[in-house]
Amino acid sequence: MKKMSNWEELKWRGLVKDVAGDDIEDVINNKSITFYWGTDPTADSLHLGHYSSLVTAKRLMKMGHKPILLCGGATGRIGDPRPTGEREIIDVDVLNKNILGIKNQIDEIFEHNAKLVDNYDWMKNYNFIDFLRDVGKYINVNYMLNKDIINRRLDTGITYAEFSYTLMQGYDFLYMYKNMGCIMQVEGSDQWGNITTGVDLIRKVLDKQAYAFTMPLILDSTGKKFGKSEGNALWLDKNKTSSYELYQYLINTDDSMVEEYLKVFTFLSPDEIMEVLEVHKKEPEKRIGQKTLAREIICDLHGKDEFDKAVKISDALFSGDVSLLDEESIKNAFKNIESFNLEIDKNIVDILVDNSIVKSKREAREFISNSSISINGSKINDCNKIIDKSDLLYGKYLIIRRGKKKYYIGK
Repeated sequence: MKKMSNWEELKWRGLVKDVAGDDIEDVINNKSITFYWGTDPTADSLHLGHYSSLVTAKRLMKMGHKPILLCGGATGRIGDPRPTGEREIIDVDVLNKNILGIKNQIDEIFEHNAKLVDNYDWMKNYNFIDFLRDVGKYINVNYMLNKDIINRRLDTGITYAEFSYTLMQGYDFLYMYKNMGCIMQVEGSDQWGNITTGVDLIRKVLDKQAYAFTMPLILDSTGKKFGKSEGNALWLDKNKTSSYELYQYLINTDDSMVEEYLKVFTFLSPDEIMEVLEVHKKEPEKRIGQKTLAREIICDLHGKDEFDKAVKISDALFSGDVSLLDEESIKNAFKNIESFNLEIDKNIVDILVDNSIVKSKREAREFISNSSISINGSKINDCNKIIDKSDLLYGKYLIIRRGKKKYYIGK
């Protein structure tokens, strides 16, 4: 594949949707500029849905541009309009805790190479009258009503606080343009209306050109936002979502999405991506594309050791030999597995029946006789087996495998 310019590569990866600034291609390719990406602190961790934006910001940094990552202590007090209704107001103490968590997380992901800012620092002493004079007078109400982010809420109703959100985000861009030399904003496509407010403010107040581009929202094969699993976010904080849980989500990526995800979420070169896809398409059952995706994301977020641990847990569960896992890995592997209160010095058949692992004593005996029950990685063939303290992993866990895939943990 021929060498691409920076802009060509961003487009090849599917990272460009909306664009502001006619000469943005020249700016991206031939200059070193300061740009920003922002998020509101709605939780104390970012999730996988944010990761495409973070990777794009990191990619721009590798291209020689300077990132500013904004955590919205001011905008987070209001909340941007959602299609379904107004966001719940976050308690200020919780908000501050969230900001600290996100800043630490971003700092680690960017290896301390990105400037971190909080828009509350420049908004907290800005009085309402001055804000209306300095910002509000430049933005026409009809212009705001035509913004998709606002227009989609008009039928159900929108509060003045939500309505004003676009002015606050627009002012962020103006402030950083003036005080930090930040001339470009990069966000997900759902923020386009807020971005263009900032671009317009900079043009009207400073008579200057600002730049922006948005990335398409990344969806899974069912049309849901990437990084959501049954309504629950997959957090970038490994203490909230373990590397193993992240690995399991990524390894089960639908084949139809592998090419898009490798382009969006990894730093592999275009040639490397095409080589992976060629191998993957020849033998899709080996899931080479999914394994590559999982490796690249987990190594970037948490390091190679965490990726290796995730693979080890996955291999142990697949083979059934859970005795190879250390205690931390057991906790991660079985965090969402059905558990039961363990009673020791009890017959294995009774344990299986009493904890609804099987339907009856007859079924329990059939499973055991057919070598379909394993305890801590070892098959059980004796229906008279009494489970005692010596059978427990680390003196506290009884991991039962029924058949090839179904696990239960007693503790």
